Amino acid sequence: MPETKTENAINIRYSELAETSCCLSCGGAVNHANAGPGETCVDLGSGRGTDAIRMAEAVGADGMVYGLDLSDGMIRTAEKTAARLGVENVKFLQTDLEQIPLEDKSVDLVISNCVINHAEDKQKVWNEVSRILKKGGRFVVSDIYSSKPVPEEYKNDPEAVAECWAGSVTREEYLLQLETAGFKDIEILEESNPYPKGKIEVSSWTILGRKSGCGCCK
Repeated sequence: MPETKTENAINIRYSELAETSCCLSCGGAVNHANAGPGETCVDLGSGRGTDAIRMAEAVGADGMVYGLDLSDGMIRTAEKTAARLGVENVKFLQTDLEQIPLEDKSVDLVISNCVINHAEDKQKVWNEVSRILKKGGRFVVSDIYSSKPVPEEYKNDPEAVAECWAGSVTREEYLLQLETAGFKDIEILEESNPYPKGKIEVSSWTILGRKSGCGCCK
């Protein structure tokens, strides 16, 4: 599928940052994820691969980690780092998050740090997370939500995009997307007070959800 204008801008932006020391993440989902031996894990928006490699070490030789990122520059950097460290149970895939190239019910854990808000169709991303998770599988996601809908003037603003809030949705809409994807009981692990961005306020949070075995889950 061809990249949209926004995806192309993000790809260029983050490919340029792949070789810098700039911190690109708004959260620490991996710190709450507790990846265990033998698990299959996915990092949505894996960037330079730091968290994916960390999980690969945690799951051990019997586990597997997939790092997914839109930026070819980030993928190259992550692959070089994994090779340099001799980590073999991690694979980095260049893809958008609305079509995850993994099988149904094949994953134990999905993490993401401030990436889902960038997606053009966030509901598709959450549907994909539900699809690939096994029964009882979990996600731990750090992201940003807005106090009210983001004004149109900011949605393609380079600074707002880089600060990870241009594509944010309200807290209510975020929770509705999760429910629509089949996640009913969401645990809020961390949540900030609102802080100003442009003409609105945003908040960051880290949330955990599990895929139940009920028929409502995809």
